[in-house]
Parts: sequence; structure tokens; C-alpha cells
Amino acid sequence: MEKTEFTLLNKIQSPKDLRQLSVDELPKVCKELREDIIEEVAVNPGHLASSLGVAEITVALHYVYNTPEDRIVWDVGHQAYGHKILTGRRDQFCTNRKLGGIKPFPSPTESEYDTFACGHASNSISAALGMAVAAQLEGKPERHVVAVIGDGAMSGGLAFEGLNNVSSSPNDLLIILNDNNMSIDRSVGGMKQYLLNLSTNETYNALRFKASRWLHSKGMLSEDRRKGIIRLTNAVKSAISHQQNIFEGMNIRYFGPFDGHNVKELVRILRQMKDMKGPKLLHLHTQKGHGYAPAEKDVTTWHAPGKFNPDTGERLVDNDPNKPQKYQDVFGHTLLELAQQNPKIVGVTPAMPSGCSMNIMMKEMPERTFDVGIAEGHAVTFSGGMAKDGLLPFCNIYSAFAQRAFDNIIHDVALLNLNVVFCFDRAGLVGEDGATHHGAFDLAALRPIPNLTISSPMDEHELRRLMYTAQLPDKGPFVIRYPRGGGVLHDWRCPFEEIKVGTGRRLHDGDDIAVLSIGPIGNNVTEAIKLISSESSHPRASRNTSIAHYDMRFLKPIDEAILEEVGRKFKRIITVENGVKRGGLGSAVLEWMNDHGYQPKVVRLGLPDQFVEHGTVNELQHIVGIDTEGIVKAIEEI
Repeated sequence: MEKTEFTLLNKIQSPKDLRQLSVDELPKVCKELREDIIEEVAVNPGHLASSLGVAEITVALHYVYNTPEDRIVWDVGHQAYGHKILTGRRDQFCTNRKLGGIKPFPSPTESEYDTFACGHASNSISAALGMAVAAQLEGKPERHVVAVIGDGAMSGGLAFEGLNNVSSSPNDLLIILNDNNMSIDRSVGGMKQYLLNLSTNETYNALRFKASRWLHSKGMLSEDRRKGIIRLTNAVKSAISHQQNIFEGMNIRYFGPFDGHNVKELVRILRQMKDMKGPKLLHLHTQKGHGYAPAEKDVTTWHAPGKFNPDTGERLVDNDPNKPQKYQDVFGHTLLELAQQNPKIVGVTPAMPSGCSMNIMMKEMPERTFDVGIAEGHAVTFSGGMAKDGLLPFCNIYSAFAQRAFDNIIHDVALLNLNVVFCFDRAGLVGEDGATHHGAFDLAALRPIPNLTISSPMDEHELRRLMYTAQLPDKGPFVIRYPRGGGVLHDWRCPFEEIKVGTGRRLHDGDDIAVLSIGPIGNNVTEAIKLISSESSHPRASRNTSIAHYDMRFLKPIDEAILEEVGRKFKRIITVENGVKRGGLGSAVLEWMNDHGYQPKVVRLGLPDQFVEHGTVNELQHIVGIDTEGIVKAIEEI
């Protein structure tokens, strides 16, 4: 497809160029920015609807503020495509999310305009407050700091911890609340309802703002007086309106709500607020997917739509009937089956019912499924509370996001040995979303925690059996981790059977080398052994090499009978896992061998002690050496 020529966007290589334009030209810049994002994401899939929704906010911020000297802190990088294009990366935007290309989310390692990491939600206010305090302590009072946070991210506990500190620390931070009534699936909970109901008189806000500017210009508005006036006016307004503004209740000046798609008005408001002292919040109403009709109509689908025809809005979906089901869909259908049999089962997810396929149970049993919003720690403790009083929660969290609930898993579930089933989707390398989203650390992080059972199925049948096993009585906290994307079986349905906890299985007999794997990465081991068995397809490998393969299934409790067998029989062992090598399966095997007096040569395959960047799953598995070729090489070299 031939790229559109944009008359204004072509002139912008940096925000300095944007600031040379007149305010009247900004609506056209926003229109061209949207069209450019749509054209690029149509052929190079990524996150679409969020960035379309903040085009005007993005343009207005870079127009009013002196970036990068002034700091803009984005909360969740889904919304930052326009920011990337305006900050010198338009020519490279076609490489977004590709191996060796620009990063999927803003990162200070890529651009001075990217002020902080923003792959996970709710951290912008805390980070921005830190930057505001740093500016004061380093003698840079002229530096402005702005945090841009969405309404969905406001449900995260860290956002409220940040707000609490903003209200009590001297700072001039501006928080922009991008209120589109969405996270990925629709926003849920009290914060959503509060924002829907929040009615603050815009005329009153404008008059109060003008009065404060006049008093300040006359030298009559000291910091102590300012705080006193804010408390007084907040009290008067609350009494008249019978409504307490949660932000003003924390002594954070509130302005809005305003139309977040009126870029000229946004520029006017931001200019007026730019030098205002003290913390303040600007509430903007936006529409996720704004400016592209298909995205406006179905924002969840168009959050990350894959390839599509930008003219017609037709999504180019792979509907191959022979393609295996995604693990998430097998989970969703299996959960519903189990819930129909076991009335104690409930489902919990933090804002991802469609992404993890819990929407399948949610549709049939809405009273037994709970989307708690972007609040992973709460999801775990909420599940613990239900388990304490007799229910059996299946708590599904993306592996990378489960990191945010580490203490909750320990203190609120494992400590009491509660019956909670943790299903960690997107475990291991996830591909194009990169370092912030790889589920790299779950095995190593969770292995030391008492009372946890930690498992990973090699295929869809094993996933169903492990889910069935986990819901049987008195299993305690039970972790099942599985990857993003499709499995390996076309006929994924199978009868439910219990798997004895702590047992693995020997998949292939051998006498020379033992390969121990956990999870679906074991399918690469199976393929590697097939290749080595064929001298014609792999001439360097000897057909006389006899290789045993064990699917361990459980990291904890690990199958000691298998380890005893392997320790007695083999002098060469290879472990393979789709997670960090340090602390995972390989470490567990080495520990056991050492503790029991065995001294085999052990080669551990897994993710290195560094953050793995973005690319396709196949590309990344090849780079870290856990694809079929990497396993063959390890077998040849051991």
C-alpha cells in the first residue's frame, strides 16, 4: 500500500517543529497523525484504539510543553504511538514491535522523550511525582512534569498510593486523567462509576482559576493561604452540590471534565494551568478509537486488531480451521465445564476477561465471575478471601502482571494454604510486546514459596487435566502456567483425569543424554530428538546418540523419582524451560543432584540473565537457544 503524503506531519521531525505551527493548524495535525497510525498498524500489527483516543492530548502536550526538558510520563504505552511519531521516530515506526526495531512501549533507553518505562499500568503518578521532586531538589523549578493516566489504570492501587503522596508533598505536578470509560475490556468498579457521575461546574472552575491567578499576581496567595482557600472552597462546593470530589478531598486541584478531542481548547487550558502552583488534575473525556469508525464501534477488538484493511475496516484474521486452539480458549472452555460440575468454582481476572477467555464463563455465569479491573494484588487477595470461606477461585492473570501481586500470593494465599488456582497466561516469551510483557520470572520467583504447587502443561490435554486436578479438594494454592498463542493439538477436548501432584512422565527412552523439560517448550525437545534421529536431516548428529526425554510437569513438588532415575543413569543432562535459567527448573535439578550426591554434567537452557527485547516468539526462542535448533545444538555439544 502506498503511503499517504501528509502536508503538516511531514514537516514535524520533533516537537520543536510542531511548536512552529499555529494553533489553527493543530486539528489537521491530529487528523494526519491518526491516519498515519492507522496506515502503519494496518500492516504492522500493534495497539491501535488507545493511541487514536489520545491524539489531541498528545499534540497539545508537545505543543504547550518544552519536551524533552519538560517531562511527560505516560501510563501504559498502548497510547503512545502518536508520541513516538512526533518525537523523531516516524521514519522508524514501520519497525515498531519488530526484531531490532523500535520498542513496543516508550523506554528511556530509546529516546530522551520517553521519560519512564510504561509497559504496566498505574505507575505514572508515582514516577512523575519523583521527577517533580527531583526537579525541585536539583534546582530546576522551571521544569514541568505531567502524568497522563487512563481511567482503567486509576483502579490500580499504586495510582492511589501516588495520589496520597502527591497530596502531602510540595509539588507542582499536573495529572491528566484520560477518561474514556475503558481499559482493554470495559472499565469496571467504583472508580468507573465515580467518573461517570462526577459533575463539576466548568464555569465555577474557570472563575476560581481566574481568581487564583489574580490573587497570585497581587502577591496575596501564599502557599499556606492557597491550601486554606482550597480547603474552604472544597467544603463550600461539597455542601452545595452534596458531592465530595475525591481529588479535591486530597487537596489536589480538580479541573474538568473537558472534551479531550478539542485540541485548540486543550492548548488554551494547558497554557493557563502550566505555571499554576501546587498539584492539579485535569479531567478529560475521550473516546477510545476516536476518528476511526470500526474502532469506535468495537473498542475491545480494536485495542490490538492485528492486520486489517484501513479503508474498509476488514480485519485480516487467520480462520484456518486446522489451526490448534489458543491455550487461553482451552482454558476458558475448560473452566466453564468445571464450573458447571463444581458449584464452588468462581472466576477472577484483573481487567482481561476477553484476553484470558474468562468471558466464556462470564457469559454463562456472570454471578460467579469477577473482573476486578487493573488490580492484580487485589485479584489475588480477593480470591484468598473467597477461598477462606469455602469457594474455589480460578484467578487468571497474565504472568508478567502477576509480578505485581507477589506479596499477595505469599501473605494472603500461600501462608494460609488456601485453595486458589492461579492460571498464569502468557507465560514465557510472548513476542512483540517485549521485555515488559514476557512471563519470564514466574517459575523462579514462586519456587521458594511454601505450600505452592507449581505446574505447566506440555499440551492442551495436560492443561485440562491439571485444571481438573487443581479443583479437587484440599489441593492448596495451585499454579498452572501456559504460553500465549496456539497449542499443538487439533482435538484438544479430552476426558478429565487426575494427575498425581508432583509426578512427571518419560516421553522418550534413551541411555546417553537425559533432557528434562517443563511446559509446552517440551514440544521443541520432541522435535529436536526427531531431527537428531534422522541422519539425513541432521548429518552432524549421530544416530547412535540415545536421548531420553522427561516432561517434568511440576516444578514444585518436583518428581524426585524421575530425578533419582536420571541421577543414577545419566552423566549428561539438559534442562529446558521457557523462563529465566536462574532459579527455575535447571536450578532445581542442580540443587537436587548436589543434595543427593550425583555429579552429572548439567546444561541449562532458558532465558539469560538479561531482559529479552521484542520480536516474534520464534525469533526470540532462536536467539536465547530454546527453539528446536538450539536444543539440537545443546545435545550435540554436551
